[in-house]
Amino acid sequence: MHTVALGSQGLVVSAQGLGCMGMSQSYGVADDATSYATLDRALDLGVTFWDTADVYGDAGPGGFGANERLLAKALVGRRDRVQLATKVGIRGIAREGAIRFELDGSPAYVRSACDASLQRLGVDHVDLYYLHRVDPEVPVEETVGAMAELVAAGKVRHLGLSEVTADELERACAVHPITAVQSEWSLWERGVEESVVPAARRLGVGLVPFSPLGRGFLTGTVSSQTFGAGDSRTRLPRFSAANLAVNQALVDEVRDVAAARGALPGQVALAWVHAQADDGLAVVPIPGTKRPSYLEQNAGAVGLVLDQAELSRLDTLAAQVAGARY
Repeated sequence: MHTVALGSQGLVVSAQGLGCMGMSQSYGVADDATSYATLDRALDLGVTFWDTADVYGDAGPGGFGANERLLAKALVGRRDRVQLATKVGIRGIAREGAIRFELDGSPAYVRSACDASLQRLGVDHVDLYYLHRVDPEVPVEETVGAMAELVAAGKVRHLGLSEVTADELERACAVHPITAVQSEWSLWERGVEESVVPAARRLGVGLVPFSPLGRGFLTGTVSSQTFGAGDSRTRLPRFSAANLAVNQALVDEVRDVAAARGALPGQVALAWVHAQADDGLAVVPIPGTKRPSYLEQNAGAVGLVLDQAELSRLDTLAAQVAGARY
């Protein structure tokens, strides 16, 4: 695994990262022992850019923040080997057996939430601190201003934004340099390309695609029978039985390209994401997994370089997707 400069502010990360959310929520019952094995294997492979958030963990026994606490145990004695990213801005509230989420970008909350994340993670700083979502009740300039104070205090090294518009990115950069934008970007979700990618390229901001495998669908291993208890995909339109049947044609195309290259479909899907980088734009996808075998498969995508004919064939797939993202 080689490294790349993410953005123009000096943060160097592994060329592919690891999304850790699924180790604690959204994709069925978590198993900490398997998750720790995955994190150990990630270090072996040089996958050292780890992504979490303060709100991850509603499905785990530790509740919100469980994912940060899980990573804390894996970081003991090897913090200097990991580029650690976490997020702020979404409050998870469990009440009367139900879970709801509220946006909070207030400066006071940003300050307190950062301290809480550092405590859960067992570290004195994070390398990249994202605003998870922009709070419509708080100007992004105010939120980023508070995050900039954390940089000045040494608690945060670099700032990022998640799922922002190009205008929000521009406004944030006027307050403090932004290192990365995290957004969904894959063969079946390309909305970020219209305005955010050009803005990021112009401003020297890196892109960190989450769900680059279409929440597992682009691996060719997902069907309606795949989902167990606690799997959030059952609530997403693209994973309804009717839409899965239509979207299978996309996976068939990816599988054909993969077969011709002696690769796996997921590796082809990731290679397409990597191919979106250029001299002016760093692109570092963070496929999520909680299993060492899948981590190894994903890491194998870094050495797969698609030719222009393959890229052109894959470029047509997003227009065929059935179902909204959410």
